[in-house]
Amino acid sequence: MADNAKRLVVGVLAHVDSGKTTLSEAMLYRSGAIRKLGRVDHRDAFLDTDSLERARGITIFSKQALFTAGDTQVAWLDTPGHVDFSAEAERTVQVLDYAVLVISGPDGVQSHTETLWALLRRCHVPTFLFINKMDLPGPGREALLDQLRSRLGEGFVDFGAEESARDEALALCDEQLMEGYLAGQPLPREDIVTAIARRHVFPCWFGSALKLEGVDALLEGLDRWTRPAPAGEHFGARVFKVSQDEQGARLTWLRVTGGALKVKDTLSGGPEGQPWSAKADQLRLYSGARYTLASQVLPGQVCAVTGLADAKPGEGLGAERDAGSPMLEPVLTYQVLLPEGADVHTALAQLRRIQEEVPELHVVWDEALGQIHLRLMGEIQLEVLQSMLARRFGLEVSFGEGGILYKETIAEPVEGVGHYEPLRHYAEVHLKLEPLPPGSGIQYDTDCREEVLARNWQRLVIANLEEKEHRGVLTGAPLTDVRITLIAGRAHLKHTEGGDFRQAALRAVRQGLMMTKSVLLEPWYHFRLELPAQNLGRAMNDIQQMEGTFGPAEQTGDSAVLEGSAPVSGLRSYPRQLAGYTHGRGRIILTPDSYRPCRNAAQVIEASGYDPQRDLDNPADSVFCAHGAGFVVPWDKVREHMHVESGWGKARPARPEPEDQPARRAAFRASLEDDAELMRIFEQTYGPIKRDPLAAFRTVKKERPDFDSRQWAVLPEYLLVDGYNIIFAWEELAAIAKDSLAAARQKLMDILCNYQGFRQCVLILVFDAYRVPGSQGSVEQYHNIHVVYTREAETADMFIERVTHEIGRDRRVRVATSDGMEQIIILGHGAYRISARQFRLEVDEVEREIRAMIQQEKG
Repeated sequence: MADNAKRLVVGVLAHVDSGKTTLSEAMLYRSGAIRKLGRVDHRDAFLDTDSLERARGITIFSKQALFTAGDTQVAWLDTPGHVDFSAEAERTVQVLDYAVLVISGPDGVQSHTETLWALLRRCHVPTFLFINKMDLPGPGREALLDQLRSRLGEGFVDFGAEESARDEALALCDEQLMEGYLAGQPLPREDIVTAIARRHVFPCWFGSALKLEGVDALLEGLDRWTRPAPAGEHFGARVFKVSQDEQGARLTWLRVTGGALKVKDTLSGGPEGQPWSAKADQLRLYSGARYTLASQVLPGQVCAVTGLADAKPGEGLGAERDAGSPMLEPVLTYQVLLPEGADVHTALAQLRRIQEEVPELHVVWDEALGQIHLRLMGEIQLEVLQSMLARRFGLEVSFGEGGILYKETIAEPVEGVGHYEPLRHYAEVHLKLEPLPPGSGIQYDTDCREEVLARNWQRLVIANLEEKEHRGVLTGAPLTDVRITLIAGRAHLKHTEGGDFRQAALRAVRQGLMMTKSVLLEPWYHFRLELPAQNLGRAMNDIQQMEGTFGPAEQTGDSAVLEGSAPVSGLRSYPRQLAGYTHGRGRIILTPDSYRPCRNAAQVIEASGYDPQRDLDNPADSVFCAHGAGFVVPWDKVREHMHVESGWGKARPARPEPEDQPARRAAFRASLEDDAELMRIFEQTYGPIKRDPLAAFRTVKKERPDFDSRQWAVLPEYLLVDGYNIIFAWEELAAIAKDSLAAARQKLMDILCNYQGFRQCVLILVFDAYRVPGSQGSVEQYHNIHVVYTREAETADMFIERVTHEIGRDRRVRVATSDGMEQIIILGHGAYRISARQFRLEVDEVEREIRAMIQQEKG
């Protein structure tokens, strides 16, 4: 494969039974990758390689196939469609360049389709749609497009329509396309490709994968309307799956995003404190069950690597960042029942080996009861797990009756205090616990001055809190929707060790939970119920008895559809009831929805029998020292003995301002004084600044070919950022830059995208390229910010000076830099300066406000 070849990683996703695997088979056949068409119902599909997949006729594990579409090399990833295995699909989405979403024409948009669409939107994956089974009776093209727009949003365009109709629809999706359309010119291919890449346009094709209708058009579309992702200069890759081959060798599946991965390259990763390093022994390019060995893998390729024993799904390697937290989480829990004579610890180790491949399995060891518990999405996962244990380890297990995975949160803010001071040890930690909107998870923050507690101790506290799954005090269920903020603490110069802060921090969480009001949460399902119309009344009554909700029923002839939400506790066994009273003609599709306050909390709490004061793994009491010996202080007496007074909840307001606010105000006053001093220096050197009140109404001479002030939208503020100056001034970016300057650039660009989205300023990020021979410079659009690379012999300072001279007199312009000379120059052009340190504080504050807004919207 040539180094300049166009390579794409494309994933196919769908609601179960939409024909996703059939489409994959058709794509491989029409592209020439396979010579014979297989079928799911014949159990000979090319990508259903697992025996359990062939037996059940569903995709359980994501698979890879390789084919060529025109001039494009495609790594095609087939993902599971059943909701029980949605976490597998979610991990795969994080490595895609493009996605193909398959929708059943007769069924239209279904509940899991919306979940997949939200996942693609969250990961910013450009998406093509194939509406399948159009040979069967259904609503028709226009009705399906209307349904897509009403259920998923705008941007869906029929690419099988005539060019004039297609271009008219495209013009409504993107401003640039609209300008071209109004000019009466054919829409340039590059503009359409850009609109698709930006998720402004979602091309749609209609056909029947089983009859090979529309498949060639989709293949042509993947070649014509796509572009490869920009590759990083340095090596980067993301792990999305771990599996085993037929010989039991561990395979680590990854997508290369930058540089090149060669055989025997040493890779490293792992969290802080648990790093790993290993050589890539083999690079396998799989297509179905077969593979070829490669000497190197380039950006845009997916491979399976042997030799990486400790890599985890979602982990970023090299310059690539780790993936975000999963969107979908399990809602059911089961006890593992081992056969008589089986060793529980051996079985636990075997389950944890499988958990490496299936992270959503969540194996939990209850040491007090000597039991193994699993957290799962649904019952089909139990069958898969049983099969894997029997096949690999010869272990025949069964499962106890499943239970609901409850969660807990708090109803009001509280300060938790933890103290750990046995002889020759010392640590005290004060944490503020605040409730967050539903779905927020647990968030961590610090609001503690370094003169109170050194930064290294603060980082240790947060690291220890993050690695622990905190349990509530009502039933011992996992804690969620809480922000935990470090507000005070104390260490001893001689006696404090790292483990002391772990003890103090975890005790502070529990002490806070014991002090405040907790709320028990239960999971809810979104359901879609399809049944005979004569049984609709019974179904409505059942849902109401569960205290669920639903919308208006849809009736077509003798069939009815009911959609809504209800507690998992009521819907878990409902499929069997439905089959009974509809005589097998009813069908229900369940999708995890959200967690809500438990309706029968008192009954569930009593049934759990949980006593938080007997939970020895999660103590709320503290340990103090007196007369050379440690003694335990009960949680409700800790505040009487604590050594630090945080001040929170007493003299401070209900929503306290940061403790370093006076210092920030002082720093701001100092910056104003500095600006005044810089202004005096400038005027002494160059004379008084004379502003032209009519400057905004005069034509400004264009100073450079790649910059024109008319290209920037007129917004309240322009912010120019000296990129490399900021990178080396911010500690975290400087640390990244030591290993990879490209990674530091990327990190800064991502940070500034969030900042711009909140502040709504025109943000221009400038990087020096003056040492790059022959560089003509460029202005690029990265999401919502403009990134400038200067031309040869032009520094970032020179570019910023030119721009502030051109736009600084009639618009508000700020420049983020700590370059003293540059600050003097920009002041002369009427711009405001902000130091790298002040800009860091601004960015941090914006990120906090963004999180708060997201939490409010979720609520």
